[in-house]
Amino acid sequence: MNNSITLRKSLLTAAVAAAIVVPQGSLFAQTGNDIAIEEIFVSARKRDESYVDVPVTISVFTAEEIESAGIENPADFIALTPNVTMVQVQNAGNSFVTARGISANRNTEMSVAVLMDGILMVNPAQFNQELFDVEQIEVMKGPQGALYGRNAIGGAITVTTKEPSDQFEGKFRVGADSGDGYNVQGVISGPLGESNTLKYRAAVTHKNTDGFLDNTFLGQTADPFEDTSVRLRLIWDPSDTFRADARFYSSELEGGALYYNIRSPNPEPFPGAPLSLGRGAGDPDSVNDTSLDIRTNNAGRNDRDLVNLSLKMDWELENGTFTSISSYDTMEELLTGDAFDFIPIAESIGVAFGFPDQNQSQYFDVEAWSQEFRFTSPSEDRFRWIAGTYFVGTERFVSTGAMVDTGGGVFPVFNSPRGAFPFDFATDSVNPQASFLADFQDNFAWAVFGELAYDVSDATEVSFSLRYDDDTRENTTKTPTAFLPNVPGFPQGFTGEKREESWDEWQPKFTVRYKPQDNLSYYASVSRGFRSGGFNQTGVGAVAFSSGFLGVGDTFDAEVVDTIEVGMKGQFNDNRTRANLSLYRSEAEGTYFFIFLAANSTQNLGNLNEVEYQGFEFDLTHQISANADFNLGIGYTDSEITDSDTPADIGDKAPNVSGYTFNVGFNVHWPINAFGNGVEGFFRTDYQILGETTFFDREQADTNDRDDVHLLDFRVGVQLPDDWSVTAWGKNALDEEYHTEYSTGGFVYKATPARFGLDFVKRF
Repeated sequence: MNNSITLRKSLLTAAVAAAIVVPQGSLFAQTGNDIAIEEIFVSARKRDESYVDVPVTISVFTAEEIESAGIENPADFIALTPNVTMVQVQNAGNSFVTARGISANRNTEMSVAVLMDGILMVNPAQFNQELFDVEQIEVMKGPQGALYGRNAIGGAITVTTKEPSDQFEGKFRVGADSGDGYNVQGVISGPLGESNTLKYRAAVTHKNTDGFLDNTFLGQTADPFEDTSVRLRLIWDPSDTFRADARFYSSELEGGALYYNIRSPNPEPFPGAPLSLGRGAGDPDSVNDTSLDIRTNNAGRNDRDLVNLSLKMDWELENGTFTSISSYDTMEELLTGDAFDFIPIAESIGVAFGFPDQNQSQYFDVEAWSQEFRFTSPSEDRFRWIAGTYFVGTERFVSTGAMVDTGGGVFPVFNSPRGAFPFDFATDSVNPQASFLADFQDNFAWAVFGELAYDVSDATEVSFSLRYDDDTRENTTKTPTAFLPNVPGFPQGFTGEKREESWDEWQPKFTVRYKPQDNLSYYASVSRGFRSGGFNQTGVGAVAFSSGFLGVGDTFDAEVVDTIEVGMKGQFNDNRTRANLSLYRSEAEGTYFFIFLAANSTQNLGNLNEVEYQGFEFDLTHQISANADFNLGIGYTDSEITDSDTPADIGDKAPNVSGYTFNVGFNVHWPINAFGNGVEGFFRTDYQILGETTFFDREQADTNDRDDVHLLDFRVGVQLPDDWSVTAWGKNALDEEYHTEYSTGGFVYKATPARFGLDFVKRF
């Protein structure tokens, strides 16, 4: 790691040197009414509107802010959004968002709807991807199901990439990071042929880093990462009445995974436990103890391939716009690595008691299509409306299994187990299968939706949105019967067994907006959000019950959230200040919680009967001068479980909820006259606090709370003539040590430590 230490020192030196050349006395020299925040337009209600006009709590990141803040993946912009957090877990496809306390988890539907260029993501594993060549990001909070459908239960996120340009342009970036890594990115765009009716934009990014977390047993990093992503957009605009937008996206990711530690609230979890299992040193808040080294004897592996094809077509008609959106997605993800208890074989609890140590493999193969039709009336009409319908079909195969760890490495398992049950050493002398579950799901969902908005007066708008979603899912058991975890006294599963469930819900939203002046509005809304239920893998319900976990079955139920919200937003101080304040109260039924069952190495969802949430958000952006601005965001969420099948849950906080979030950022640029005309320095720093975060633990009498987490990021550099720039950056620059996750059984996952980098960019 000597090279990375040298690079880190060089980057810090570059950052200090760049800051020193700030010309004294010139930073805030320019003031006056000519300095204003640029007006922002958003598409939160599926039509372009001014930020102030939209009666939704929304955080917006423009192209300029995306670049200045170094936003390159979802975690980057979520860190700047009040009351929204992201839990990063064992693999890229399972990282998930918590919005206003409404959380997702592994292998579940998302807590927020996510749209890329107007295309709704149908697979949660697509969300955590590289963001490059992006024009704008909008984060809406509160149930948005009336327009965005099932799974918009906590909000909606829209990401808009840059459109093809009328003239040829491009961008090239190359950089390095302190994990002995590098990145390369290229973009070209322009017209095809003589006219501007057909335009293209092609973007590619490649990242490769050795990682930042050491596995002290293997003598290598635990979190290597390599991703190659490609996007191509074609826009055909042959007339004033028709436009077609075709999009291709592909991503190939290889990374580390499953480098867990196991924490325990007791030095000796049970009599006779080996010393290696006394993992909490008596600390009842064991999630906060980060002293354990990563010591898995198998290097975790995470391979994920994503492909998306989509076509959006708009016809401008006399009475409005008719839109058709077609999309096709594939996702394949493989996960292998160590299994419980994530320490070397000789120290394993299983070996200590005469049982074999294990490793594991999980495989996903998903194919989905979707189709949306909608008609949108003109935005300038006093009476405005939207009507549409949506269809989505998904085929999903998942297999999960544990194998005897013989020390020969981990072998991936796809559709079939390695030999017969149990421990078929004759067939496979290395890693014979210990447990195996496989299921195939065939899902079809459809919806109809609409919105009516009417300007009662010049200052007052009332709107009503309504959507009906119906989701039918069929699960076929592909597990060989011998491997099914059948428990006496419970229904016995069998290979080929089919289970079918349907969930449906009306999702209304009623909103009143009062706008007494052009730059100020007040709003109030009542809304409902809905998230479908689903299937755990066959047989886990009986295993969960026999292990003492209630509320966990082969099927988990849908979740419904009702929310009341009031807010205000506006631009003040000669349009130099933009602010938003909102207060909300939500009541949820069927809130998800996560349980890992070590008995068959499965990840499962259960439901809490009722949970209540309440809180507020405040965010502010202020233009200090022509070359300096700052932003501030505060979010607060109070949650309480009010009904559960497990009485001990009642009164606890909901899973994965941070009590508050705080972020503040400062951004400045200035001319460096000593280097000649056209040379400009820039500096941005962002400071974030994640308040005390509740993690669910069914093995303790109470939840397990993580203390406040403090994170500092910075970017400093120089803009040179001829569109060259050099940027030094740091993330988690203060090297805060914390766990991104804790789950039942004491599983903790280390956060990425401090990392630094240097980027060179050329635009042409």
